Amino acid sequence: MKLFRVTCCLFVLLLSLVAFVAVHPAIAQTLNPPPPSFETCKTVGSGTICQGEETVSFGPVDTGIVCGSGSSTFDVSDGPDVFDLAAIRYYDQNGNLTKRVIHENYSVGQFSNPLNGALVPYTQHTISTDVLAVPGDLTTTTNTTTGEVIVKPAHGSPVFADVGRVVSAFDGTIEFQAGRDSSIDYFVEGDTSVIQKLCAALA
Repeated sequence: MKLFRVTCCLFVLLLSLVAFVAVHPAIAQTLNPPPPSFETCKTVGSGTICQGEETVSFGPVDTGIVCGSGSSTFDVSDGPDVFDLAAIRYYDQNGNLTKRVIHENYSVGQFSNPLNGALVPYTQHTISTDVLAVPGDLTTTTNTTTGEVIVKPAHGSPVFADVGRVVSAFDGTIEFQAGRDSSIDYFVEGDTSVIQKLCAALA
């Protein structure tokens, strides 16, 4: 009988503990850097995982691409655009970020000439993966981006494209490139020939 009473007391104590935890959840671990507000976090054996999805709209913004010369010069704008973003972050047991992955799928993408309103649509499906050599320190990030960005008028062939895989350091230094990447050719290599078709479509 005594053993029965002890067992019952332990059972009641266990139920009380479960009820207390349910009403008073554990204090969330401080994460460095903190995740964006749309991500939900959960603790796992190796640390913390945060993930979420949202629809993003932005633009128009200046792309940095310059077309034409003299009085016909114009800066190519990007947007307004709409895309679906799915993201996941991995933190270690100390709460420091070790890796993040971002998927972007555009439902509306367009480059435009702000002077005449001409538009050229584009599609984008990309996966961007950041790996931090030092957990929590974004300056030690190596980024790998795979997928495609294809700028193509309603009729005709593509006029600008980034397709393949690019690995870059935090400072933007290209460590590896495979495929066709008009953005790198133009912004890094200074090859203006890759924007001629795009500029003609927007002129």
